[in-house]
Amino acid sequence: MWTIYLKEMRELLGETKTLIFTVLIPVFAIPVLTLGFGFIATKLSEQARNNVMEYAIIGAPNAPGLSEEFAKDKRFREVRLSPATSVKKAIEDDTVKFVLEVPPGLDTALQANQQARLRLHFNAASSGDVTRKRVSAVVEAYGKKLREQQLSSLQLNQSQLDFVLLPIAIDEQSTANQRERIGALAGGILPYFLMIVCLMAAMYPSIDLGAGEKENGTLETLLLAPIPRSHAVMGKFMVLLTIGFTSSVLMVASIGVLFGLFGSAVDRDLAEIASAISFTDLCALALMLLPACAMFASVLLSMSIYARSYKEASGMMQPMLMLTILPVVLAMLPGVELNWMWATVPLTNIALAMKEVVKGTLDYRMLVMIMSSSILIAGALLMWCRWWFSREEVLFRD
Repeated sequence: MWTIYLKEMRELLGETKTLIFTVLIPVFAIPVLTLGFGFIATKLSEQARNNVMEYAIIGAPNAPGLSEEFAKDKRFREVRLSPATSVKKAIEDDTVKFVLEVPPGLDTALQANQQARLRLHFNAASSGDVTRKRVSAVVEAYGKKLREQQLSSLQLNQSQLDFVLLPIAIDEQSTANQRERIGALAGGILPYFLMIVCLMAAMYPSIDLGAGEKENGTLETLLLAPIPRSHAVMGKFMVLLTIGFTSSVLMVASIGVLFGLFGSAVDRDLAEIASAISFTDLCALALMLLPACAMFASVLLSMSIYARSYKEASGMMQPMLMLTILPVVLAMLPGVELNWMWATVPLTNIALAMKEVVKGTLDYRMLVMIMSSSILIAGALLMWCRWWFSREEVLFRD
């Protein structure tokens, strides 16, 4: 078994493609892209909140106070539209980002203590919620000023004003600390990348170990060697397990180092969480990846052995990406929390446990259940792969 293992490892490590998927992508590409995307997203979000936005107001004399509020905000710049200009065309031509239509009698309605309504014209498909939120902030601030002016005329003290504005207030006191709040989001995304890396790192080497040997005509030579077929299967399986697990561990280490050094440029809270993850937590993450890599290695090797050619094996393995993503996405859904039931669901249990590790709330007693169920499933898949490899109609389908 170990002779086959060392032989296959030497051959695979000599290929550029294996090194790309095993080292380059998990260690450099994905962490750098993740950090870079987070940095760009932060800057773009900040720019969208603070850049100058052109606007026009139709019927500004009907609400002079509101027009003044927009004029005082340096993040808005008013553009005068001619009466013949179409509102839709002005927005489509990017002359203005939005047009606020003030109906006649709005100021009179406000003075009569009646609710007034405005009409906001904007392109929701291009600007999303940014325009709506920024306009709503100005309008709500102006409305708050009108409300306070009206209530002050009633000669109420501050306590009475508070009651009129909000009879019952809620003081929130979360039992979750900062690491748990931020980790709930970051910990849900981390398993997604790790599972994909496990799968992709083992996918292409698995094609070479099965379908590739069929095309090259070396599978018959291996079967004629004086070794049990179980040793041949275990040798190939250990190669895929090593590659997948090594890639995942390298990616965890790379992400930890990058976020520890440069994470504050993206999000200071996220950088603090990365530095708060202990060596024990990292070992727990690596330990949970091991049965996941074993599951992937068994299934991928079985597919590769069954396929007639390299092309057929590639096509058969593509759905594996979807089958891997779905259980991990399930762990991100609201209400799906790690308990004794979810601890037995393959891949979902590992994703939930990883999220708990990042949050710092993992119950290590439950880790025993997760590892036990995952190892049992991985062992069953390996036995199936061994049985699959012993069938002549599978090895020689053509």
